Amino acid sequence: MQDFSFLTTWLDNSLRSIMPGWLSVTVECLLVGVGLLLVYALLALFYIYYERKLCAAFQCRLGPNRVGPWGLLQSFADMFKMLIKEIIHLNHIDRFLFALAPYLVIIASMLAFAVLPWGNGLQIIDFNIGIFFLIAVSSIGVLGILLAGWSSNNKFTLIGSLRSGAQMVSYELSIGLSVITMVCLAGTMSVGGIVQEQENLWFIFKGHVPAVIAFIIYMIAGTAETNRGPFDLPEAESELTAGYHTEYSGMHFGFFYLAEYLNLFIVSGVASLLFLGGWMPLHFPGWDAFNHIMDYIPSVVWFIGKAVLLSFVIIWFKWTFPRLRIDQLLSLEWKYLLPINLVNLVLMVLIIVNGWHF
Repeated sequence: MQDFSFLTTWLDNSLRSIMPGWLSVTVECLLVGVGLLLVYALLALFYIYYERKLCAAFQCRLGPNRVGPWGLLQSFADMFKMLIKEIIHLNHIDRFLFALAPYLVIIASMLAFAVLPWGNGLQIIDFNIGIFFLIAVSSIGVLGILLAGWSSNNKFTLIGSLRSGAQMVSYELSIGLSVITMVCLAGTMSVGGIVQEQENLWFIFKGHVPAVIAFIIYMIAGTAETNRGPFDLPEAESELTAGYHTEYSGMHFGFFYLAEYLNLFIVSGVASLLFLGGWMPLHFPGWDAFNHIMDYIPSVVWFIGKAVLLSFVIIWFKWTFPRLRIDQLLSLEWKYLLPINLVNLVLMVLIIVNGWHF
């Protein structure tokens, strides 16, 4: 399989040969930041178009089809419209916290985005507690949502943010336990180490029934964590106009909009990392010819393909199931998902201790 680390090594050596070490590190950080922002923006534009087309297919409609061939430029047109929209300044709000909230949401999303392993040798940061770091930074987003609701001085935004806080804090438990279950199987919290452990077989197959249960619970909890239907109570348009971002306009609203779609990709990317091998091709022990053919597909294609496929499942949830009530949403987590997850974690530990996994 092609290793992209040669590219990063060549870039690092080239910069160090023409400038001091501290300056080369600064330039590399700037390049990484610009690259992240570019990929972030392009993925958001793709996901907006992707969901619109999927929604249209589910509802027997055409979806975007006027701006550009097959409506491909519709997302770009919406982006330019968002950029030129006026940011309306409101009275009787906490101006500092109101302005800070969307940046907290976008920063949390960007930090989690940076940990994902995009390919063999294409990872911005990898250290021995990478999964712990990922869970920690992704939890920052709820602070931005709570601040947005409280600082807007609006009863609809406050109700939406409180719903979101209760929902995200609750479902983070299920996400954390699902992640811990797979970390136990991997034996490491390093993102790169988890991918390498799936070289011969993905964890969804290697971990038997507990891995499948953890995967199903992760997908349900991940959908709730991103405030997407049928768990979109914080933005329930029929009840709260637009939820916690009712009072936002212009690019401030755009930040919330971007973060929602990128969080969808992050949840899908982490699921592919933990259960489907990340950028690792599909390998089966003893199937040498099949494994060799799979190695021809670039690792970047494997990772993005898995993430987009899992995103399709989450979008399918949204356009299939009706919105839950708040009591149903919290009962699902505390009465069902959390107890099942705890039992599943114990079951996974027993399988590992007794060596029953593949």
